[in-house]
Amino acid sequence: MAKSIKTNALRLLDKAKIDYEIKEYQFDDNHLDGKHVLLQVEMDEKDVFKTLVLKGSNDYLVCCIPVLKEIDLKKLAKVSNNKSVSMIHMKDLLAVTGYIRGGCSPVGMKKKFDTYFDSSVNNCDKIALSAGKRGYQMVVNANELINYLEAKICDVVKE
Repeated sequence: MAKSIKTNALRLLDKAKIDYEIKEYQFDDNHLDGKHVLLQVEMDEKDVFKTLVLKGSNDYLVCCIPVLKEIDLKKLAKVSNNKSVSMIHMKDLLAVTGYIRGGCSPVGMKKKFDTYFDSSVNNCDKIALSAGKRGYQMVVNANELINYLEAKICDVVKE
């Protein structure tokens, strides 16, 4: 298990005794999208997830969905008991989570937010998500991560 870097997310996984593998990739500010990451880490698209931070009518929430999918805000609002949800403004991301765009992990945010994974995660053994720093993905057992985060699994992507 190559652990060349240590981010807050990885330190927390170490502390929880959750195994992970790091996949390092090249990035630049013009290519922070999921398709670029997917090509770089050479994994099946169903196993690579992106972390989205949203503002609900009550609080912020986190949603992890397959990297090439699009979130359905109405579905997420319904399952999270919010009147509505919207994507957080990029300028607020660092202050709210401690992470920047392209390096946002569901693990190790400044505060614990309700976290949701798209139901497609049920078809995955291991998934890749940001390790908390641009250019690094952590590959972890999906069930272990979901249990650690106390995340809810539900259908939240557009068809």
